[in-house]
Amino acid sequence: MKQTNPTSSRRNFVKKMAAGAALLTTAGPSVLSAQNEIRQYWLARDKPYSANDNIQIALIGAGGMGTEDTKTALQIPGVRLIAACDLYQGRLDEAKNRWGADLITTRDYREILNRPDIDAVIIGTPDHWHKQISVDALLKGKSAYCEKPMVHDVSEGPAVIAAQQKSGKTFQVGSQGMSSLGNEKAKELYESGAIGQLIYAEGFWARNSPTGAWQYAIPKDASPETVDWDRYLSNTTKRGFDPLRFFRWRNYRDYGTGVSGDLFVHLFSSLHFITSSMGPNKVMATGGLRYWKDGREVPDVLLGMFDYPEAKAHPAFNLSLRVNFVDGTSGNTYLRMVGSEGAMDVTWDDVYLRKNLTTDPMDAFMAEKSNELDKALSSRKRMLPPAEAHFKVEDGYKGAHYDHFANFFNGVRNGTQVAEDAVFGYRAAAPALLCNDSYFEEKTVRWDPVNMKRL
Repeated sequence: MKQTNPTSSRRNFVKKMAAGAALLTTAGPSVLSAQNEIRQYWLARDKPYSANDNIQIALIGAGGMGTEDTKTALQIPGVRLIAACDLYQGRLDEAKNRWGADLITTRDYREILNRPDIDAVIIGTPDHWHKQISVDALLKGKSAYCEKPMVHDVSEGPAVIAAQQKSGKTFQVGSQGMSSLGNEKAKELYESGAIGQLIYAEGFWARNSPTGAWQYAIPKDASPETVDWDRYLSNTTKRGFDPLRFFRWRNYRDYGTGVSGDLFVHLFSSLHFITSSMGPNKVMATGGLRYWKDGREVPDVLLGMFDYPEAKAHPAFNLSLRVNFVDGTSGNTYLRMVGSEGAMDVTWDDVYLRKNLTTDPMDAFMAEKSNELDKALSSRKRMLPPAEAHFKVEDGYKGAHYDHFANFFNGVRNGTQVAEDAVFGYRAAAPALLCNDSYFEEKTVRWDPVNMKRL
């Protein structure tokens, strides 16, 4: 996508705002509040997605997220599920009940990849299997949709990038907000100079339910007979069978990536998409295990601070992220971007834009013209742009998850660029993983965002 310099385009945006037309770029009529301060605009897709031919898929990792991914994928026209893989027999039985007795099931993902009738796979496994299955799938000629974060450790990213480049197949990371209308509108506004020069950004995510805090249910029949425990541990530390480590894997460092890998990575994905950023060069984190003291090894409160260096797409700015599982607000989330002339609050379904300047105070020409206009109009009132604009998705919007899969399958069919390929996915995952490194190593971590290397 062609990039626009926020500085050079700021005045053009201001002029459009003053004319009352710049924000009405997506769809439909606006609603003006009684105070004439907030305008609301509806966001919608211009064109529906369509299918050119059928795509046959398989699910690898049929737990909660893998199942939800597959249910969404099957809403896309022309997509058919023919196989599923999981290490717990109960999930394979449930998959057959949900999608049909003719569904092919296995505990060995390699059997899935060896099938010539499968075009693409969804990888919904615990994080410690993301890299290996992604690489194996791509090199077997399968397109792959891999849940975030793309890798379990920052050292694993180059292998996935190399496999995608070598295979030429479509690969997309599952930070589904990447394809949302909210992110797309925020990117459009940012590139038009709506908030001026970016100075600071912050993100927040909170949960307070046991399930939200990863206390997933343990099946009554969980045992070494129903769970392929040895295969689960085959690429990590060997231990005796422990159903908590299998079904509540996010709580343990050998398999998961903590709150940063689960939630921060979404915020990094959105921020990098909106600003076309390659990432930070300094990462610092603190936090602790404050509430869910259930044997987990990762914090339930995490605070991250990140320095973004000046780049072609943006000025130098600071980012702060925080997540906790105990504040009582449940699944609240937002990404806020603060600039020299305004701010945006961004979610996957809406964007709030707040302006604090209508002209550049250092622009002598505009100031002089403003003085002339004041004299000419005397006490006549002015027409001012809204102090706040709210962009919201239209009713019936199928959501970011649907859009992300539609984006992926368009890539599979047509070879078009997807929203979050291996390079983008790695640049989103790396600062989240480095945040964990900073927390556990108790030190600042340096990162080269251009060459994607820890320093």
